[in-house]
This record gives sequence, structure tokens and C-alpha cells, in this order.
Amino acid sequence: MMLAPFRTSLGLCMLAAIVLRATRSDAKDAFTSVLRSAFAAHCVKCHGKGDKVSGEVNLLVLERSADLLGKPDLLDTIISVLEDRQMPPEKEPPLKTETRRTMISHLKVMLKRSLAAQGFAHTPIRRMNRLQYNNAVVDLLELDRDIFPLPEKLMRRYTDYFQPETGSMPAEVRVQNRPLGKDVDGARAEGFMGVGAFPQDLRAEHGYDNRADHLTLSPLLMESFLRLSHTIVESRDLKPEECRSWKSFFEPPRDGNGEVFGVEAQIQVVRARLSKLLRRAFRRPVDGVTLDRFVAFAENNLRSGSSFTDTMKTVVGATIASPDFLYLYNTNGDADEPAQVAQRLNDFELASRLSFFLWGSIPDDTLLDLAEAGRLSDHETLNAQLDRMLNDRRMVRFCDSFPRQWLQLDRLISSIPDKKKFKYFYFYQAYRASMHMMLEPLLLFETVYIENRSVMELLDPDFTWQSSVLEGAYQGKVGKREDKILTFRRVPVTDPRWGGVITNAAVMTMTSLPTRTQPITRGVWVNTVIFNDPPDPPPADVPPLPEPDEEQLTKLTLRERFAEHRKREDCAACHRQIDPLGFALENYGATGIWRDKYENGRHVDPSGTLFHRHEFTTAIEFKQILLKEKRQFIRAFLAHLLSYALGRDVNVADSPALDEITERAVTGDDRIRTLLKMIALAEPFRHKNSKGSTNNR
Repeated sequence: MMLAPFRTSLGLCMLAAIVLRATRSDAKDAFTSVLRSAFAAHCVKCHGKGDKVSGEVNLLVLERSADLLGKPDLLDTIISVLEDRQMPPEKEPPLKTETRRTMISHLKVMLKRSLAAQGFAHTPIRRMNRLQYNNAVVDLLELDRDIFPLPEKLMRRYTDYFQPETGSMPAEVRVQNRPLGKDVDGARAEGFMGVGAFPQDLRAEHGYDNRADHLTLSPLLMESFLRLSHTIVESRDLKPEECRSWKSFFEPPRDGNGEVFGVEAQIQVVRARLSKLLRRAFRRPVDGVTLDRFVAFAENNLRSGSSFTDTMKTVVGATIASPDFLYLYNTNGDADEPAQVAQRLNDFELASRLSFFLWGSIPDDTLLDLAEAGRLSDHETLNAQLDRMLNDRRMVRFCDSFPRQWLQLDRLISSIPDKKKFKYFYFYQAYRASMHMMLEPLLLFETVYIENRSVMELLDPDFTWQSSVLEGAYQGKVGKREDKILTFRRVPVTDPRWGGVITNAAVMTMTSLPTRTQPITRGVWVNTVIFNDPPDPPPADVPPLPEPDEEQLTKLTLRERFAEHRKREDCAACHRQIDPLGFALENYGATGIWRDKYENGRHVDPSGTLFHRHEFTTAIEFKQILLKEKRQFIRAFLAHLLSYALGRDVNVADSPALDEITERAVTGDDRIRTLLKMIALAEPFRHKNSKGSTNNR
């Protein structure tokens, strides 16, 4: 974060002065006598004196409490560093618990006042990403399979186990890794014949592939969508056997004798069918002008001699290439009313936001019917619909999309451990054990979801999923050959070193180099994924860690070799935050195998301090601290969910809602479906910001 240096150098007295004095009175003399003296004594040497303004924070410009109230981001940062105990710095006297609690309480009051005149961040108009487009077409036409291959769906399922309505996972599943596995002989081809996908949308840095600022539509990509829509409706796979809506949409209307209606009667049928189709495609009732335009297009085709089925295919092609289908956006409401900072979503916007969050697709008729009746936003109705949606098997799309991006598992695809050093990693025809590793955390996430378990079990479950190859890989052995359909068994975790989304072979491998571990990379991963606090990039002039010479390999540990990086003052602040997280996992080798010693015989030292107050000496103690301080993880996990749900980064305006949900989860129900419901019921999710927006229609 930009304010990282600020977090580690802002003086204790300055914070106390801000909270305990400035909130009581705006009197300039009182503020000046307390705050300015605190600045002079503790802060301005780094934050305002001369040319030195660390973290871009100049405290000398704050002359009264109103100046701080005008800086909600700064307020939020102060709250964060106090809650995370990053303040005061290690060199300053420790802060008493009661004093810290009082400061945080007052600061949150100030933050609430500061945010009162602001709205939530605006999510710009954006197109569907590739996965959403596929899902939307599949749902619109009621198809039985995807329209094109989707390697970003990391797992193929050959067992029909994803049944959230049952609340239970089987003891064994048969699955396959898409990007690293092998096509199964005799399996039905993925995608429709002749249909090629447009390029995969990459996830944003520290974010997701549904981010509005990444989903633009260039003229070249627009042409690709037009071609794509034609190939879908022209594919030989678009037929009654593959399309459950064939009879109600594509099949020509017939009279009681089985004769096809005449053209005039067909046009009336087209109007009725298109009214329903366009409402689903455009996620709102279609206006008369638009409906007339589509009906006229179909009529021209029919009168030119085109068959009813071909005409309807052509109309569908035009529909799924329409901007009203491709783009996700909110409306501005009544044109006669001035744009407001924050407005409630209307029921149709709420239906779309819900369906794209949970199902990665367009709303179904149930949601649209409730929206059209103006009932969806009713609290009881919305609660019931959330329960229905969370029990629907379309939630498999959420489990296909969110966990792989949250955990950054795509990085494992390019992980190539050294073949000489890690022979067991490779088996039959150069298949990699990572093909199996990737599925372990995904199956864990699905189990937590389907069985509606506490999200804390993502960190420390009493079970995991293993195949024979994966079981061998954890022991440094080549497991039984499985290169096609893989059998994963649910097994108990009896050793606290294992289990969970952190201490698994997939994460350990993808955060390592081909020949050794990378503690800094692992620390950044934990900070970003588990705590949602990605550090700033390193200074441009910091050289990479040089490869060791023979003497270093013989004498030094990796911690000792990294010590040089921590000597630089501009590096030290971030390394104090990152290093304990990475070195805590140093017992796990470059492919996840446990080790007590390095190759040179030196003992691995995983010790450190977490949250600036909890010392640990082993990876097990590190994990126990995470479980004890679950507030940190739950709030970070909720922030990830909210960012994914809204298609934008979260910011300070979202903090009060996240804090409220976190408190409810920590003191009450922290099951994953409850958290998903709380996100969907939260104020940021149910509001839009149209101020200054000109692209909302």
C-alpha cells in the first residue's frame, strides 16, 4: 500500500492527540498545542519536515480536526494499523490495550462522519468476461453444455457430486485437471462444433477477472463477438438434443393437424417468444421500440423465404451480439432528477448483481418475475431468494471462478520444479504432480461450500482430498499412475502441519523457484490472499537475490542470505511485514515436502512474530495464531468476496459494512453461505453510485 512507511513510523502521541483531543473540540489553539507539538516530537522528521514526506503523508498540513475528517483514506489507514498492531512502531513504547481500544472507537466515529457525504465507489459499465458470456448463452438457450472450451474452469467433474441442496460431499470423487490434464478418450468434446472462444480475460493484479476497469470492448473484440454469435447459432450442435428450449423457441408453431403456421401467424408467435427471450437476455422488460425492431428483423427473414427455425437462430445471433446483452451496467433512474452520490439499485439491477455474483450469469425467470413485481428488494423475499440461489447447482460456477482466483492457482500452471532435483514430481510421459496438487484446495473449498462449513476450516480443516499421486508427492515418491480421470478420496488430517489453503503442496510449489523456496514470494502471497493487504512493489533498484556460491550453500541458511535485503531502510518496512509470513512456511520445501534441515545440514528456522504481538517458533504455532486471531482472516476474506461481487476494488467507503459483517461473523455465524448472504445484503452491494457517470445506459 502507498502508506506502508506511514504505518511503521507515525508517532504514538500524534495518534492519541488526533483521537482524544481533536474529536472533542475543533478549537484551533487546543488542536495546535497538542497535535503540533506531537508532530514536532515524533512525526514530522519523516512526515512533513523539510523535503522528507514518507508514504506521501504530510502531517504538517493538518491544522484542525476538520482536516483529518476530510481524509477518510488516512483515517482508515490509522484504524487499520492500530487494529493490526502495526502501530506504534517496534522502537516506540507499547500501547495499552484500553488506550488502543478507545482510539479505534473514536477513529471509527470520525470515519463514519467523514464518509457520510460520500457514496460507494462507482463501478463503470463493463462487458461480460469469457466465463460469464458462456454461462449467459448456456442459460439463455437452456443448453446442456458449454459453448466453447474453458480452461479457466480448472476442474472437470466426472462424478455428479456438486449438489449443494444435499449439504453433503461423497467420500470419493472422480475429477480431472483441465489445463494440466489429458483429454479423456471417448468423452464428449467440450464446446460446440465450429465455435471458438475469444481470449481469456486475465484477473486483475490482486483482483479478479470481472473487474470493470479491465473489461473493455475494442472494435476488434466487438468484431470477434459478432463472429462468435454467428458461429454459435450456425453450429451443428445447436439442435433439439442439446437445447432444452428448442421446442419452446426454435421449433416452428403448428396447428392441430401438425401443419406449420403461415407467415402472418408465425410473426405473432415470434413476437411472443422474443418478448420472453429479450427480457432474459437484457435482464429487464424490453421496450416496445426494441421489440418491434427485432420482430421486424425476423419478419424480413420469414418473408424472404427463410425457415422459422433459421430465422429464430438469426435473431438469437443478433441478440447475443447486442450491447444490451454484452454489457453490464446500472441505470441513472429518472432523467428529471439530479444524479445522486448513492442510490439504491432497482429490482432488475439487483437481480443482475445477484445472478452475476453467485451464478456468473443472467438472472432466471424467478428473479426477473419478482423484480418486475417490485418484490425482490423486500427483505424476506430477498432472503428466500438467496437461500434458493445458494442451494442451486449453478453455484458450481462460483466455485469454478472465485477460489481459483482468490488463491491465485493459475500460477501453478507455469511452475516447473527442477527435474533432476525433484524426480518424483514427474511421472508417466512427463506429467506433473501439480496436475493433482491444484485440485486439493479446490475440492476443499467445494466441500466447505456444499456442507456449509465455517470459513475457518479453509485454514485448518480436519480433512483433505488426496489422490494416489498426490499422496506420493507429499512423501517425495512417484505415486500410482493417473493421467486421465483422477480419483480423489476424502481423508482425515491427523498431522497439524497439513491441511487448509495455506499449507498445501499447490501453494508451496507455485510460490517457489525451480530449485528452492521463495520466502518473500510466499509472504507476499499470504499477505495478499489471506490478509488482503498486498505490499507495495519493491524499489526498482533492488537487485534479485544472487544465486549462492559454494561457500554460501555450505554455510548459510536462506534467512541469512536474505538479510542483505532487510538492511535497506526503504525495504525494511515491507520486509518486517512480509518476512515472518514467508519464513513461517520455510519447513515446506519447493514442492511442499516437509523438511527440518536444509541440504547443507543447517536447521530451518520458521520463527517470527505475527500481528506484532504473537511470537511463534513453528509452522504449527503460526497456524494456531491465525485461528485464534480469526477476525483478521474473516475480514480479509469478506473483502475479497465483496470485490468479486461488485467487479471493482474495495475502498474506504466499504469499510463500515465490512467491519459490521466481520463482527457478526466473529461473534456469531461464520459459515460460508452465511457470509455470502451478508455480502449480498450489505449496503455496498445494494447501492450504486451514479454521480458524474455518463455511461450508465
